[in-house]
Amino acid sequence: MEATTGELLQKINIPEDLRKLKDIQLTQVCDELRDFIVDVVSQKGGHFGASLGVVELTVALHYVFNTPHDQLVWDVGHQAYGHKILTGRRKVFHTNRMYKGLSGFPKRKESEYDTMGVGHSSTSISAALGMAVASQYKGEKDKQHIAVIGDGSMTAGLAFEGLNHAGVTDANLLVILNDNCMSIDPNVGALRDYLTDITTSHTYNKVKDEVWNLLGKFSKFGSSAQEIASKVEGAVKSSLLQQSNLFESLNFRYFGPVDGHDVNHLSKVLRDLKDIPGPKILHVLTKKGKGYQPAEDGSPTQWHAPGLFNKETGEIIKVVPKSPQPPKYQDVFGHTIVELAEKNKKIMGVTPAMPSGCSLNIMMKAMPDRAIDVGIAEQHAVTFSAGLATQGLIPFCNIYSSFMQRAYDQVIHDVAMQNLRVVFCLDRGGVAGADGPTHHGAYDLAYMRCIPNLVVSAPLNESELRNLMYTAQHKDNSAPFVIRYPRGQGVMTEWKTPMKKVKIGKGQKIKTGSDIAILTIGHIGKYAIKACEQLEANGINAAHYDLRFVKPLDEVMLHEVFGKFDKIITVEDGCIIGGAGSAVLEFMSMHGYSAQVKMLGMPDSIVEHGSQEELYRECEYDDVAIFEYAQKMVGKKAKASAKATA
Repeated sequence: MEATTGELLQKINIPEDLRKLKDIQLTQVCDELRDFIVDVVSQKGGHFGASLGVVELTVALHYVFNTPHDQLVWDVGHQAYGHKILTGRRKVFHTNRMYKGLSGFPKRKESEYDTMGVGHSSTSISAALGMAVASQYKGEKDKQHIAVIGDGSMTAGLAFEGLNHAGVTDANLLVILNDNCMSIDPNVGALRDYLTDITTSHTYNKVKDEVWNLLGKFSKFGSSAQEIASKVEGAVKSSLLQQSNLFESLNFRYFGPVDGHDVNHLSKVLRDLKDIPGPKILHVLTKKGKGYQPAEDGSPTQWHAPGLFNKETGEIIKVVPKSPQPPKYQDVFGHTIVELAEKNKKIMGVTPAMPSGCSLNIMMKAMPDRAIDVGIAEQHAVTFSAGLATQGLIPFCNIYSSFMQRAYDQVIHDVAMQNLRVVFCLDRGGVAGADGPTHHGAYDLAYMRCIPNLVVSAPLNESELRNLMYTAQHKDNSAPFVIRYPRGQGVMTEWKTPMKKVKIGKGQKIKTGSDIAILTIGHIGKYAIKACEQLEANGINAAHYDLRFVKPLDEVMLHEVFGKFDKIITVEDGCIIGGAGSAVLEFMSMHGYSAQVKMLGMPDSIVEHGSQEELYRECEYDDVAIFEYAQKMVGKKAKASAKATA
């Protein structure tokens, strides 16, 4: 079934086509765009609620501003589907998030309308400010710069760093605060309460509208009148709200709140704002899932990325497996931390705004006083966890691997240097699938293993994850501890195994062999197990060792490997440079061994999006690749064996 394209939408290939329409036609464009998104996402999957919520805003922005000359920056990019459809990608939008298809996020090399590649939160203000200052320097006085940021992303420190800098410039910057009062999980923090207060002050908003209308009239008489209006406005705010507006305290002109679903009013407001110089913020109220009732009424978490669903009924289509399936690693973490916390009162759970994504919500429900969501604030999450650790508690700080990159300094400065007992659980380690390069946990093994005092580990399966979590909180361990595991399902249907302490720095031999040794770290070892079976069928006797720890390395095991084998393959679901394979080569060099070593993992390039299986194949570290490289390295023995088998 093909997506329905309305009569106006099918004529819009680029925003210039949109700008040829009359104001009265914009509502119809919005309806058709919303229907198109519903049609495609219901059949293909993807991010949903956020894109529906900004349909009117997207249309108004491209209608009023001269994109791509005017620079439009979307924060995170979950909400940019309408933007993609209006900017020349409607006919290929069905390939969104598919292997070799459109990215699920704005991407510079995909379109000139994507001014900034995004995927992580809170970057838009800083990026747009950089663009505005560059335009100022180059004398491009007619160029507009717009950053669209959600209220969830505004909880991150980076957003305020951008605001703070912009406020001391006269750069032509418009920040649009898309306030839908929710993110993937409910927003937390004082800023949420502040925005709620300001948006619900009816008296203030009534007077604010009147001041805004007067401002337009005053502007005819020159800048002095604008200054007068600004002072009047400030006085009104102070008397009604009994406080200074947060944004205007940062030297931003604040406008709003306005209805984000009134496309004609939005267009009028945006036209007016084009003529006001300097940093400005427009506070826009929207609703996630707007225009599609099941998404409006349902859980924002569920409708953030619902998968396939019946667009007529709103029923989310779930494939019911015929047999028991292994759990997701995140769920193993969620249940295991509760088990551990019931026995160890020192354990706390911490996450930066992803309780449902990492399954810490299980602990939040069972122990609400011991599981803490700090908002989109990875740096704060790490240092906050360090603070807990100074007081004798054992925080399990769960952060997606690629998001942990934002808090690298805090890991070094606040945890490792002080040797504080924080357990970092890095979810989504390795390729993350359809979310693509901004979400791949490519670098964690490399960037963590170079830090003193850290223990860095990766479980082979669900049972190993439980054992490593148990070991990290055990009284015999006092070191900061890293456990990285992948997105998606494990391999064990009977995963709830008794937990046991693992000797730190101790690997395990999975299979003995004589022809070649395969060394793996983490869940990718499951492909080595399959490859070993295939090799055995072809007459090649491969040994398989699970490193389990990349820091410290199991040197006893590695002495055994290099003492027995002159052909070795290392396999990791992460970057080759600096990763587990590099650690093995360092060991080989330091101890004077010589061997032929082939390192398999993510190459020194940006890996794009696709299913995990497609990306393992592309990067050549699935079972097929392991088998083929082992066969090549062993050489004649494999060929002879193959003939004999035949």
